[in-house]
Amino acid sequence: MSEGGIVIVGGGLAGARVAEGARAAGYDGPVRIVAAEDAMPYIRPPLSKEFLAGTGSRDDLDVHPAEWYAEQRVEVLRGVRATGLDVRAHRVRLDDGRDLAWDRLLLATGSTPRRWPGAGADLEGVHLLRTIGDSLALRALFEPGGRSIVLIGAGWIGLEVAAAARGYGNEVTVVAPEAVPLEAAIGPAAGEVFARLHRDDGVDLRLSTKVAGIAGEEGRAIGVALEGGEVVPADAVIVGIGAVPITGLAEAAGIEVGNGITTDAGFRTSEPDTYAAGDVANVYQPFLGAHLRTEHWATAEHHGLAAGRSIAGEAVEFDEPPYFYTDQYDLGMEFSGYGPLMTGVQPVFRGDVPGREFIAFWVADERVVAGMNVNVWDVNEQVQQLISSRVRVDAARLVDPGVPLEALLAGAGA
Repeated sequence: MSEGGIVIVGGGLAGARVAEGARAAGYDGPVRIVAAEDAMPYIRPPLSKEFLAGTGSRDDLDVHPAEWYAEQRVEVLRGVRATGLDVRAHRVRLDDGRDLAWDRLLLATGSTPRRWPGAGADLEGVHLLRTIGDSLALRALFEPGGRSIVLIGAGWIGLEVAAAARGYGNEVTVVAPEAVPLEAAIGPAAGEVFARLHRDDGVDLRLSTKVAGIAGEEGRAIGVALEGGEVVPADAVIVGIGAVPITGLAEAAGIEVGNGITTDAGFRTSEPDTYAAGDVANVYQPFLGAHLRTEHWATAEHHGLAAGRSIAGEAVEFDEPPYFYTDQYDLGMEFSGYGPLMTGVQPVFRGDVPGREFIAFWVADERVVAGMNVNVWDVNEQVQQLISSRVRVDAARLVDPGVPLEALLAGAGA
């Protein structure tokens, strides 16, 4: 039976940042991270961006160098899964037979990619993307070029992988039921920017199109069958249809779960001394007056540091707007904002939309609820301030490039 202290279940970015936040808050007791992968904690965005594209190295993925964990007295149990949790006895069971005792527990179990639910999901040549191993396999597949790649899904992961595959000189087809890429995330007007981007770079976008199944021959995927009978040939099929939070451990332990593990603004779950952060956490945000679960790098980053302080005993009320970035071809983008407040709201644009140098704003009740800067830099901080301040804005001034964003913020304290 191991000693108590803080046990973090989940060896990703959120888990590493929790340890960092707890130490920064002055916590001096034992800290242990249970990492299912046999790797030190690493960040995932490059797996579909620069690492997949071959422009980033393995070392760039690590949250901290290995010596940081030794210096901070953070023990990382690699290649070990938590299989059971007793919240009353403060024990977690590992798949190697050990039990860990804990004084405070944090669940950062993350999310897992949705598998294709129909025919052909188990064929060789059907890929998901979540781990370093997944990214390395795709990079090896893409590097020779000249291959036919079909992606199911036109979300962020699907489009980033499509851009990487095209960068190696492969033929790429994206199939999705939506009329516009990213329609659920940013709406049709902003999504159309990404549709034009990918078409300009040679991607065959099959939108408003449903997949009947993944076609196979001798156990291997050979294409994607569309409703109507057409089969799009493929040397490989990549499924990017979203992710689901990994809540099984919490559910079995009787912790409240609803679209992830439900927590308050301090990351506390329904059980004493038990916390959650990152992709898996459905955190109450006072700004919304509601819970919000977001599957982005910045969520793990910001949740982790704040949850580490909370688990160390500080009073924490997390209320930062979600943030996300993407790099596709020559387009770089940053997004900040609250998806639930964007429903039914059409964006307004400042700058050159056809030239892909602009800022899009979603405005509800004269207040900015989300913003997306595309190839326009050093403005995201002001965009976030516009959101968080709830300052009322004049739409004509908001879209006028001649009006500094700082001038729009001048009324925030009024």
